[in-house]
Amino acid sequence: MSTFPKDFLWGGAVAAHQFEGGWQADCKGISIADVMTAGDNQTKRRITDGVLPDENYPNHEAIDFYHHYKEDVALFAELGLKAFRTSIAWTRIFPNGDEDEPNEAGLQFYDDLFDELLSKGIEPVITLSHFEMPYHLVTEYGGWRNRKMIDFFTKFAGVVFQRYRDKVKYWMTFNEINNQSAMMNEWSLFTNSGIVVKPDEDVERVMYQASHYEVVASALAVQIGHDINPNFQIGAMLALGPAYPASPDPKDIMKAERAMQVNTWYADVQIKGRYPAWLRQYFKQRQFDLDITLSDLDVLQAGTVDYLGFSYYASHVVQAVADERADFTTRDDKTEIPNPTLAASDWGWMIDPVGLRYMLNWLTDRYELPLFIVENGLGAFDKVEDGQIHDNYRIDYLRQHIEQMALAINVDGVNLIGYTPWGFIDLVSAGTGQMDKRYGMIYVDKNDAGEGSLKRLKKDSFAWFNQVITTNGDNLN
Repeated sequence: MSTFPKDFLWGGAVAAHQFEGGWQADCKGISIADVMTAGDNQTKRRITDGVLPDENYPNHEAIDFYHHYKEDVALFAELGLKAFRTSIAWTRIFPNGDEDEPNEAGLQFYDDLFDELLSKGIEPVITLSHFEMPYHLVTEYGGWRNRKMIDFFTKFAGVVFQRYRDKVKYWMTFNEINNQSAMMNEWSLFTNSGIVVKPDEDVERVMYQASHYEVVASALAVQIGHDINPNFQIGAMLALGPAYPASPDPKDIMKAERAMQVNTWYADVQIKGRYPAWLRQYFKQRQFDLDITLSDLDVLQAGTVDYLGFSYYASHVVQAVADERADFTTRDDKTEIPNPTLAASDWGWMIDPVGLRYMLNWLTDRYELPLFIVENGLGAFDKVEDGQIHDNYRIDYLRQHIEQMALAINVDGVNLIGYTPWGFIDLVSAGTGQMDKRYGMIYVDKNDAGEGSLKRLKKDSFAWFNQVITTNGDNLN
């Protein structure tokens, strides 16, 4: 008996703004990713007021997949991919976001890309909004703090659902929609929702209001998609990792429980169709008085998703602080601490393969839906030696996580439908804007300064992952 189901979706994941480039090609508009500068693991990316001269915007060219997609897809086929997760750049379809008619050149690009993928037996897995929305919707409407965004998003969703109804089966609405729960990080709110908080605004209220409009938009999109093609599989997508208590102290355990609740309420709403009790009470206690209508609540119930996609990179350890609030939502730089039992990546992320199995079990118990790991991987500094990249550290990371997936399926009974490791071809890091933070099995000759030939090279992990796919996960050596 095979370790994984015979129709398991082995693949790889990217995002349009991080690898396509061609930021002005064929009438594409300016996206929020286009106004984010380069950073590194010590320096934050900056959000500029429009595209400014003499700034380094790494997403503008990225790895120029837009002009190299045919040869890249051929390489993906050689890798053996059965699925390819990417996103549709909203600004290719509606350059400003509020146009009456879509941009035909942008629609045609994805037609051509999907045709190329399907001709190689590769299933497209498409995210509608992956840290990318028209910058015009930020400057003119305030991003997702504005209810009008629901109409703009659902129009975009309806156009692409209709256009690709016979080419794409698997969809997700918003990438890592829960990242913005860490709203003290301006990057999270901006990339999720196109929001730069004003001095007189309550950042938490703004975040919850934007999040509400997004889950309503997601639910409406699900209904639109199912009306166009009942066979569509439309999922939610969250960034998930366990929150472990720092000690057996009941306060630490309650802190970890609330951390999990804060991070997963988006899934509760998108899967169960309603807000969880603790959050409804929290809104009351905080007197947020959010714009949540009875009609919205009906929409949420009617537009639940078909599966849950999630990214998994790391687990977290949390502890209650001395003056912890009664609701255990205190945000403090001491609430998350390193895990002394685990190694960390070059960027300080805890490497915890067993945590993935834990998460798969936790999600299965809570939601009883098919699960899809749509991101997982190790960011590292790769070295090119005589035209080769020996990345055994990446192979080890992926192997350990796949082993835990196998246990979750075969021992725990988890319904896992696919695995698309993140950044299987090197691309621009979303968080830092780096090229030198590499996740890929395919090396791209470009560095943080934007220098390089863009030549593609196969790393050692390329042959290894091809073997994994070819044997359906039976050979991980």
